[in-house]
Amino acid sequence: MSLEGRSGWRTRMPLKNKAGDTEDMAQQMGSGELAELVHQMEQSDDDPRQCYALVKKQITEFRRSGRAVPDELSRLERQLLSECMQASQGR
Repeated sequence: MSLEGRSGWRTRMPLKNKAGDTEDMAQQMGSGELAELVHQMEQSDDDPRQCYALVKKQITEFRRSGRAVPDELSRLERQLLSECMQASQGR
């Protein structure tokens, strides 16, 4: 399920910092939700803006349903936002 090892900006994405982080997020999100999110991100053609939108949508769904947002998902959102800003500044 990890996006590590792929080309481009994804090699820096912290979806899986430690084995436990992904497991914790999978427990908090449900493995089906996590798998779907990862699949959608893999289909994004290395576009950090699209991945950011997907993660933001997932966070919004968590909040609407009254569930706590997994810490790793929040970290991923911040990392993707940073990637988007760097890309827009030509870095």
